[in-house]
Amino acid sequence: MSNAAVTYELIKTDKQTGARLGKLHTPHGTFDTPMFMPVGTQATVKTMSPEELKEMGAGVILSNTYHLWLRPGEEIVEEAGGLHKFMNWDQGILTDSGGFQVFSLSKLRDISEEGVHFRNHLNGAKLFLTPEKSIAIQNALGSDIMMAFDECPPFDSSFDYMKTSVERTSRWAERCLAANSHPDRQALFGIVQGGGFKELREQSARDLTSLDFPGYAIGGLSVGEPKDKMNEMLSYTTPLLPSGKPRYLMGVGSPDSLIDGAIRGIDMFDCVLPTRIARNGTCMTEHGRLVIRNAKYAHDFGPIDESCDCKVCRTYSRAYIRHLVKANETFGFRLTTYHNLYFLIKLMERVRSAIKEDRLLEFRESFFESYGFNKPDAKNF
Repeated sequence: MSNAAVTYELIKTDKQTGARLGKLHTPHGTFDTPMFMPVGTQATVKTMSPEELKEMGAGVILSNTYHLWLRPGEEIVEEAGGLHKFMNWDQGILTDSGGFQVFSLSKLRDISEEGVHFRNHLNGAKLFLTPEKSIAIQNALGSDIMMAFDECPPFDSSFDYMKTSVERTSRWAERCLAANSHPDRQALFGIVQGGGFKELREQSARDLTSLDFPGYAIGGLSVGEPKDKMNEMLSYTTPLLPSGKPRYLMGVGSPDSLIDGAIRGIDMFDCVLPTRIARNGTCMTEHGRLVIRNAKYAHDFGPIDESCDCKVCRTYSRAYIRHLVKANETFGFRLTTYHNLYFLIKLMERVRSAIKEDRLLEFRESFFESYGFNKPDAKNF
C-alpha cells in the first residue's frame, strides 16, 4: 500500500459493465465499495446517533466545511481533537469543500481568480473563501478525505461560461493540493466538472489527473438534469479517471441512480435524500416510496417494508409510525430516517454481491421492476 492517506484496492470488475468491487482504505478503517455515505452536515446525521449509524453498517459519513466554519467554527473542532473526537465517530469522515454551499445558498457572490466573496446565509455578514482557506478549515476539521474547492455552475450554463469555470477550478485544484498541510493523513480529492459538455468533462479530467490526486469526484451532476443525461455524462467521464483510485459521484442517493452509477464504475455516493424525505414521512421500500402520512396506513399494523430486517421494521408498525409523524413527534422521524439509511446501505451490499457474481444487470432489472421504475433495457444501461 502507498503512503497516501487514502488508497483504493480494486477487487473485481463486473464482466457485463464497468462496475467495480473494491476496498477504500482510510486512516479510520477500510470500507467495501461501492458504498453509500450518509450526510452529517452539522457534524451529525440528522436524528441519528453515531451508535445507530454503526449498527446499520455505515462506514464513511460526510460533514460540511461551510456550515462547520460558520458554527461552531473550525477552531473549536480542532481544539476538541478533530471532527472524529468532536462527534464521537471513529470511522471514515469526508468533508466537502464548502464550494457547493457558497454557490447554492448565497444569492449575491463575486467570483474572482483569488476566491469567492459572498454573504453568510445566517446573518448576511461578508465572507471570503479561497482554495487555501477551504483546505485550512478542512485540515483543522481533520477529516480523512477532503474535497478541492471548486465552482459548481448550473448544468444549463453556456459552453463559454462552463469552459472558464472548468479552467479556474483546475487552477484552484492545484492551489488546494499545495495548501494541504497533512497529505499523509488527509487525502484530497479533485472534482471533475464540465456540465453536460463532453469536451469540457474531458478537459477537466485531464487537468486533474495530471495533478495525481489520491481520488476523484464527479461534480455538477444530479442538479436537475434528466437522468439519462446524467448517465450519459457518467458513462463518458468515469473511464477518463484512473482505475486504481476511488471515484466519487457527489450528491446522488436515489436507488436507481446508485445502481446506475455503480454500473458506470462509481465507488462512492452521498446524498441528503434519504434523511430529508424521512422527515417528510416518506420511506423507501422494496416496492417504491411509501408515504407514511397517508390515511390508508392508520389501521395498518404491518412493518414499513415486509422484506426489510432493520430494527424499525422488526419492531414498529406503519400505524404507529404514522401516528408519530402526524403528531410531529421526533421519534417518528428518527424511525423513518433509520429505515431509509438502512435501506440504502443494504442496497449497496446487494449491489456488491451482484458485482461479485457478475449479475449486476439482472439485479438492476429485478430491482427496478420491484421498485416501480420503468423496466430497463439491459442492452442500454
